[in-house]
Amino acid sequence: MNSKYIMLPLTLLMMAMACTKVKDYNEPVSDDPTKPGVITNIKVANFNGGSYITYSLPASGNILYVKAEYVIDEKTGRKRQTKSSYYSDSITVQGFAENKEYAVTLTTVTRSNVESDAVTVNVFPDTPVYRQVAKTIRMQPDFGGLNVQITNVDKKPVGVIVLYKPEGADNYAIYEQKFSDFAEVGFSSRGFDTLPKQFAVYITDQWGNNSDTVFQTISPLYEEQLDKSKFFGNALPSDGVIGFSWQLANLWNGNNGGTGWHTVQENKPMPIVATFGLGVSAKISRFVLHGRSGYEYAHGNPKVFSIWGSDKPAPADQVLPVFAEEGTVLGDWVNMGNYEWPGPPSGAPPTAPTATDRSVFNRGMEFNVPFTAPKTRFIRLAVSESWSGATFAHAMEITLFGNTN
Repeated sequence: MNSKYIMLPLTLLMMAMACTKVKDYNEPVSDDPTKPGVITNIKVANFNGGSYITYSLPASGNILYVKAEYVIDEKTGRKRQTKSSYYSDSITVQGFAENKEYAVTLTTVTRSNVESDAVTVNVFPDTPVYRQVAKTIRMQPDFGGLNVQITNVDKKPVGVIVLYKPEGADNYAIYEQKFSDFAEVGFSSRGFDTLPKQFAVYITDQWGNNSDTVFQTISPLYEEQLDKSKFFGNALPSDGVIGFSWQLANLWNGNNGGTGWHTVQENKPMPIVATFGLGVSAKISRFVLHGRSGYEYAHGNPKVFSIWGSDKPAPADQVLPVFAEEGTVLGDWVNMGNYEWPGPPSGAPPTAPTATDRSVFNRGMEFNVPFTAPKTRFIRLAVSESWSGATFAHAMEITLFGNTN
């Protein structure tokens, strides 16, 4: 018998079962009309922006969940609803806008969607995290813009919103947004000349609460691209050995193709380091690094790396670690930043980037240098991990920006 005729009845049977399953899912799981009892023995433990509520469930085998309904911002009337399974004896209510008393209505709900009488409990959440973070906002001039710093000791998700009011405009508009749950957050918003600018910052959270706005007039610092004609190689004994007739100077020859910096393919300890001089003492703001085309997200292209600097006239060699915190000083060298090249923006695996992923990679990647990094005369590019995990590294071009005054 032809197999397609065997499969047809089986397919129809499976379709019928699937339809029945969907129908049952949409129907009440119980037709018991009994009204459930209320929760008892309620206790409240407050935390920043919310409260934990514990309770005892009524003696009923038909309860599906406990529901909490509450207003989180009395000024706007915004509400939230939270549910907790009958397997639990607690429910969390959070997202409150202020450190004040709020009423929470609690009901039990059965499998027949029958609700109990409501029980109201008052909670008094501690100061919400977004308000705590807003008190730590710090703004200061940075290269081509401003630098923003916040402290988030609770490590809860918050958004830092930067506003800018152009000259002659009536209102501020959002210029940049950063979201993070890190304990310390710092970033720079750039793209401005050095004339005084009106900026503002506020903090938001995942429930739509916004802090008061902090306003400040800031004159951005002057930034320029460092003159590559002044760069020079300054290989140190612990630097990676260059191979394949490539040259360290190719890193700043203005040619992203052809040859660049490439170390020998041997079993060498990480990190793989390249050292060069800038010809000037400069406070670095950012840099653009170009990887090797044709090997996007692969081979010896840098994946995890750091930048070390020294403002000494002739810094001594120093074996660098695979990782060190920013600001770490070893001999004549200071860690000026730790970096990781982002993966393919499409979400594809690095081993199978799309054409767009390759295009993004080959445009080069810009990285910011922390504003706290000191001035430097020398740079060490230290590759801790290549995209292939190999013990060699290569890059095509590096362009640095900053201020030499």
